Parts: sequence; C-alpha cells; structure tokens
Amino acid sequence: MTKAAKTIRKIAGDTPVAAALILGSGLSALGDDLRDRIVIPYSELKGFPRSSGVSGHGRDLLIGEMGGKRIAILTGREHYYERGHAAAMRPALETLAALGAPTLLLTNSAGSLDPETGPGNLMLIADHINHAGTNPLIGEPTDRRFVNMVDAYDPDLRRKSHEIASALGIALKEGVYFWYSGPSFETPAEIQMAIRLGANAVGMSTAPEVILARLLGFKVWACSSIANMGAGLTDEQISHEHTKTMAVRGAEKLRRLIPALLEAL
Repeated sequence: MTKAAKTIRKIAGDTPVAAALILGSGLSALGDDLRDRIVIPYSELKGFPRSSGVSGHGRDLLIGEMGGKRIAILTGREHYYERGHAAAMRPALETLAALGAPTLLLTNSAGSLDPETGPGNLMLIADHINHAGTNPLIGEPTDRRFVNMVDAYDPDLRRKSHEIASALGIALKEGVYFWYSGPSFETPAEIQMAIRLGANAVGMSTAPEVILARLLGFKVWACSSIANMGAGLTDEQISHEHTKTMAVRGAEKLRRLIPALLEAL
C-alpha cells in the first residue's frame, strides 16, 4: 500500500472506493456534487502533483458518495507538458488502486475535429492515438510494461453510457482522442493531419493516464467535454480561458451522466 493510501485511510476511513474520477479543465463543478465530502489537499499526499498546476484544475482529493457509490475524485491532474514527465500521475493512480477502486473514470476538455460535435457537447472516448512521442511506461523495468491496449476504453462501460445518455436526453458521440503534448495549441496543419489519421478530438491529457491505468488493472472510461473546434476549422480564437469557459457547458451534462453511470456499476 502506498504512503498516500495510508494517509487517506487514516483521514477518510478504510471503506474501499467503488470508482475513482479525474476531473479535467473547467470541470471542477462535478466535485461539488459529492455527498459527505472529505477534502484532502494533494500537499498532504506523497507522490501527488506538486507542480504549480494549471488554472481550471483543483489540487485536492475528494472522498464521498455519488450515484450511491463511495468514490474518490482527483480535482486536477499533472500534465506531461508541465515537467515533461509522462508518468507524473502514476503515484496517484497507484494510490487509487490501493484504495480498492476497480474502475477509473477520466474527463477532459478537448478540441473537436468533427463538425457534428461542437462546443458544449460530449465525446465518449473509444480509443486514442498517442502522438506525443512518449509513453508513461518508459523506464518500467518489468515485463508489465508490455500493456495490451485493445479495448483499453472498456466496451461495457461505453455501452452503458450510451444507454444512460439516451435515457437522459444527452447527445453522446463516440470517437478517437488524439493526444498532443502541448502546451501550445495545435497548428491548423497538425489538425488536418489528426483528421486524416482518424481522430475525432484532440487534447493534452488522458492518454498517459489510460496507459498507466491498464498497467494497474483498472477498467477505464473516459469522456471529453468539447470546448472548441480544432485550429483552422472555424474562426474562433482558441485560448485556455476559452477552454475553461466552454467546458462548463459540457460539465452540466457530465453532472447528470456520471452519477447515473456510477449507479449502474
């Protein structure tokens, strides 16, 4: 068990969590819906993000109830572009596994490459393309590093999500997420390349966490809140402030979808 897991159990109790959730840019409102919430700052947890962080991301671990399940929420993540460390989230994910969570839910804000999935909509991630030129398992000394990435985004969780979204009247497209290292936004030429490679959305997170999660044995679900169209696809001016503002629209849909998905686990 990690030192951070021992700290969390000392503060929040020994009851295992049924799932863990990582929140993306502008999506912190989901943490407000947690019942009987316990807040633990990352600064108290060994191995959790220590960098200055990114505006729009929190720096707390939350434990509480959502959708009738006891869950853990990471209100922010460390991105590869902050320190050039693709495995930055590994200690936090190992801690979540030690808390007993079998399922990891990931959210992010992303740019759409599909004109039918514009800002304010959600895109369920079915697969990803790692274009960042690195991998969080580089340096892993055991044969565990050879992780099978087929169905990395759990098909059963995706099926349940579509059923729930339909019942709730939420439009939910499914597509391929293109991991770009950042922190600069993509050029129009890079967006056109991503489209030609079969991507439907582009962002600067999530893929390394999914690779690590599969190493650790999690079932994985991930969903993008679409904040903008990719560079060159419209006349909109892309910025991080714009991303945070537009992500709020998707967050309202995630606040309905995720509790219902947790209830169905």
